[in-house]
Amino acid sequence: MRTDVRGEGVAGERGAGERATSEGVAIGTEGRRLGSPPESNVAAPAEAKRHRKRADGINPPRRPLRRPLRWPPRWLPWLVLLASVLPFAYVVGAIASDFFEGTRHLGSNPIKAAEHFTGKWALRFLALSLAVTPAVRLLRQGWLIRYRRTFGLLAFFYACTHLVIYAVLDVELLWGDMVEDVAERLYITIGMTALVLLIPLAVTSTKGWIRRMGNKRWNALHRLVYVSSVLGLVHYWMSVKKDITEPAVFGLVFAALLGWRVWRWRTSNPKRAPNSAT
Repeated sequence: MRTDVRGEGVAGERGAGERATSEGVAIGTEGRRLGSPPESNVAAPAEAKRHRKRADGINPPRRPLRRPLRWPPRWLPWLVLLASVLPFAYVVGAIASDFFEGTRHLGSNPIKAAEHFTGKWALRFLALSLAVTPAVRLLRQGWLIRYRRTFGLLAFFYACTHLVIYAVLDVELLWGDMVEDVAERLYITIGMTALVLLIPLAVTSTKGWIRRMGNKRWNALHRLVYVSSVLGLVHYWMSVKKDITEPAVFGLVFAALLGWRVWRWRTSNPKRAPNSAT
């Protein structure tokens, strides 16, 4: 009897242990099945998500940065200067060709044509110099201000070329005839006065002269460019015999440029505007 009871107890304990072990294995297996997936299964969706972002353009591959464009470019002043001396090169070549090869690039009277050609270019560069300040104000491009001095010096250069052609080729360096023309012909007197007024402006155009004179006196002196422009326009108008179309166009341009300055001065200084009673 005891032996059977003990046997049944051992058998019962073994059966309970096996059931517990089998249940533990089943629970463990169920836990792995219901719990988090293995590491290989976790990494795969994350990698696929990154690939989808790149495919959609959310995280595109990096590209090397480009250097921003510099404006104005460094070669622009040289281009402006080169384009500005082309008329001078043309008139010198045309005069040489007409005198030495008998061509007619400047027409039947090449000396007068050369004088008018260089005089008109002096007026053009004066107009460009006066147009720089309105362009800076209206376009808000401060880098343009450097060309005001450039165009002013080019206007003085072409005015001197105009005088040289007159003195060397027209009156052939006969100083008595030149003095007589200046004294007796009003348009030559006016033109010579316009050129003389440009001389101090050209001499004092450097930064050193601005420091020596001070901004106030320097600006007061350089207002002579307005007088020189008007005198140069009158000189050109009087020298034309028949067709006054080009002088009229120059007159409209200078009237617009000077009128803009008067309007700017009146709007920025309303207290200085003259009263209606005076």
